Amino acid sequence: MTDSTAHHADKPWLAAIPQADIDSFAGGFNTIDRPITYGERAALIIIDMTREFVDSAYPTGWTDTGAPAVHSTATLLAAARRHLVPVYFTKDYPDPGHTPIRGEVGRWRTTESAPQDPDLPAGDEIADELAPQPDEIVLYKQRKPSGFFGTPLASLLIAEAVDTVLLTGMTTSGCVRATALDAFQYNFHVLVVQEACADRSQISHAVTLFDLHMKYADVICEEDAVAILSGQEPRAAALSPQLAGDG
Repeated sequence: MTDSTAHHADKPWLAAIPQADIDSFAGGFNTIDRPITYGERAALIIIDMTREFVDSAYPTGWTDTGAPAVHSTATLLAAARRHLVPVYFTKDYPDPGHTPIRGEVGRWRTTESAPQDPDLPAGDEIADELAPQPDEIVLYKQRKPSGFFGTPLASLLIAEAVDTVLLTGMTTSGCVRATALDAFQYNFHVLVVQEACADRSQISHAVTLFDLHMKYADVICEEDAVAILSGQEPRAAALSPQLAGDG
């Protein structure tokens, strides 16, 4: 691998994170402008890119950021399929019209949402632009944040000899972050694709990407992600694994 470093200006948190906060990581953490760390075999994980999150027609949806993230993810998905990279999707339940009961709901800090337009299709369905193919695996995480919790995702990745996961999805500060942390704890190289993740809150999006990048993952651009999925060198390539300190 070559060693070319991503430019600081590419990072999406520049307007949100004070320089003093960035400087606070100078002692025991890697710098923002560092080589990407990845291994020999990647997988693409598409987290909760369902209608109910990416489309504002649904009570929990947010089209302004969800639609661009879907388009970016579609670019990555096309590259993964061309190069036979394993792809995994997550959503809530096998039946998109399922109504959760009791413990299935979880202890989310949410209120009773406005009723969904009965003319809309079920919200827990992956966006049409990203529709899984018959040989691609969809994992059902039953409204829990992490794609690993209560699913066979780790086992599936091990079976495919995957050592690197590229994460996309909604929301950045919720299910993407939870999945990234679990992937880190399973000792996968974690790459979070900034254009392919989205959130309702842009400050939450920016701060989460910064925090993940400084501790648990490499936040990378779509161009570099496509290069990795295609077996090419990204603009910012890694020479060896570089894990940050405890956090």
